Amino acid sequence: MRLGFYRRLAWTGIRQNKKMYLPYILACIGVVMVCYIVSFLGLSPVLKEMPGGGSAQSFLNTGFGVMCVFSTIFLFYTNSFLIRRRKKEFGLYNILGMGKRHLALVLLWETVIIAAITLVVGLFCGVLFSKVAELALTRILDGGVTYTLTVELNSVVSTVVLFLVIFGLMFLNTLRQIHLTSPIALLRSENAGEKPPRANWVFALLGLVVLAGAYYWAITVKDPITAMIGFFIAVAMVVVGTYLLFVAGSVTLCRLLQKNKRYYYKTNHFVSVSSMVYRMKRNGAGLASICILCTMVLVMISSTSCLYIGIEDSLRTRYPRHINLDAVVDRVNTLDGSHQEQVRVLAEETAEQYGATPSNILDYRVCGFVGVRQEDRMVMDDVFLSSYNMETMANTWQVFVVPLEDYNSLMGKRETLMPGQALMYTTKGSDYPYASVELGEGVTLSVAKQVDSFADNGVDAMQIIPSMYLFVPNFQETVEGVQAQLSEQSASSLHWYYGFDLNCDDDTQIQIGQQLSTALRDMESADETDGYFHVLMEGAAQERGSTYGLYGGMFFLGILLGVVFILAAVLIIYYKQICEGYEDQSRFDIMQKVGMTKGEIRRSINSQVLTVFFAPLLLAGVHLAFAFPLIRKLLLLFGLTNVGLFAGVTVVCFVAFALFYVLIYRLTSRSYFRIVSGMRDE
Repeated sequence: MRLGFYRRLAWTGIRQNKKMYLPYILACIGVVMVCYIVSFLGLSPVLKEMPGGGSAQSFLNTGFGVMCVFSTIFLFYTNSFLIRRRKKEFGLYNILGMGKRHLALVLLWETVIIAAITLVVGLFCGVLFSKVAELALTRILDGGVTYTLTVELNSVVSTVVLFLVIFGLMFLNTLRQIHLTSPIALLRSENAGEKPPRANWVFALLGLVVLAGAYYWAITVKDPITAMIGFFIAVAMVVVGTYLLFVAGSVTLCRLLQKNKRYYYKTNHFVSVSSMVYRMKRNGAGLASICILCTMVLVMISSTSCLYIGIEDSLRTRYPRHINLDAVVDRVNTLDGSHQEQVRVLAEETAEQYGATPSNILDYRVCGFVGVRQEDRMVMDDVFLSSYNMETMANTWQVFVVPLEDYNSLMGKRETLMPGQALMYTTKGSDYPYASVELGEGVTLSVAKQVDSFADNGVDAMQIIPSMYLFVPNFQETVEGVQAQLSEQSASSLHWYYGFDLNCDDDTQIQIGQQLSTALRDMESADETDGYFHVLMEGAAQERGSTYGLYGGMFFLGILLGVVFILAAVLIIYYKQICEGYEDQSRFDIMQKVGMTKGEIRRSINSQVLTVFFAPLLLAGVHLAFAFPLIRKLLLLFGLTNVGLFAGVTVVCFVAFALFYVLIYRLTSRSYFRIVSGMRDE
């Protein structure tokens, strides 16, 4: 036979199964388009040159790696629906005289045709919409707009190579399935149902136990560092528990419904439950996949949206004043010298030159060091700190010792303490339940009271570990006691923080910051006193671009990946409806011959939906609810402390997604109804 015959046979097979192939090809085109767009944005010179563009591109490059992994898994999963539907056709070809080698040629041509359509159309759409995506991200980053359409050849090459590899692997996997299956088995594959499964209570209970363990850990985790360490373990437990619960638990549910005679022996329930129970192992895996995708979409979109909406709150947490000065010194007595007054005068004079007035002054001294908490003791031993492991990391704290007089001045308080006492303030939701704290060996402070807030300088927002502020009446004595225990490797740092707000726009703030920075360098050069005094400066206006780049990149990538995951869930739902429709067609055909009406068929379908189909959405909502405390603590690492904002955004995202889920079901269920009822043109 000529090679053209196999090409025509492959094209005929695609056209005759267009109901299955068209959504698959569209999904492949969409994935190719998104991969190109993500790669294009990661290399875009326009984004690279704008403020914050570099931070956004780092996330986009990570997103391309995520898309590579997801595309492989997703296309393999959806391709399995196609092969399962086509096995009967391949078996017929085999019986009519075509050998496995000839079937391989047909499959090769099908793969080549689909890959060619996918890559050509996908890259065309990717190039076309890449500029739209670039403009959207530029808008998010508040950067300049250019309207020149460009094609990134490196992105084209990487996308083509990626999908040629994926299609090649899928072709080999299909050949493996065809080669290992006899012609008769291929011919009967569509009608080969599962054996009546038993209700596996052990695996169902195991799924509940695994999920309960993940839920318990998520709601009881105390600090962000522990949340970050165990996040992926919790995700793995949720995935495993979800699959066990759907695969084994759904069978158990159907068996329980069958035992309920009042429920089971009704027309609309009898047909749906009896047909579902025979395919629940495979059906459960599909439902679990939909549930995991729904959860990923909800977590990703809600968290990244919340970060972007609350970006000004996070910016204020990271940079608590418009101008933030950090003076680093080498001795405690240098903190009480004349340098501070020189800096205050310089700051005020520089601001006055631009018609601005410093306000909301931040002014305090601090000694900072790292310790590992062991009950009521902060260990600062070099050997212990160097033996870093998971337990050590989870108990690592940044400790700040601050004079009580500076605390009273900043917070407007009149607290008094005896020597050896301290006020305490902890960050990132971390608790300290003890009545005293021992700093190394020999410095013990009694905790007189734990205060609710302090005028932070932004250092804590940059750290993944929690901070402990200790406000003491005998600052110099406490600091010298701590420093006596520390070596050069784990030495403490002495700082004087000074910051203020300005009543002017961002451009003027940037100019004030630049001139003040120059004046500070001149002051340090002219300093002839003994001791080290170096001032670092940060401006909120100067750093706004990079912050928007960081959170804007996360938001854009979250929305983009969220859309891809939604499309994946939609395609899985569609294929479930189509495949199950063909499986149930003969059963409903028999039921119609014995008197079952189309109205009863529709009611039976609705019963099936209420019984199983909305379970993934409901369980995804449960996953999201229990994950809320864990995600909230992770968001603290990004400086987001607005719990109300995160809760509101999460609820809105779930409601919007639930409405979309219902709409998708209604659209796809029509195809199922037309198949099982024998209707073709409605």
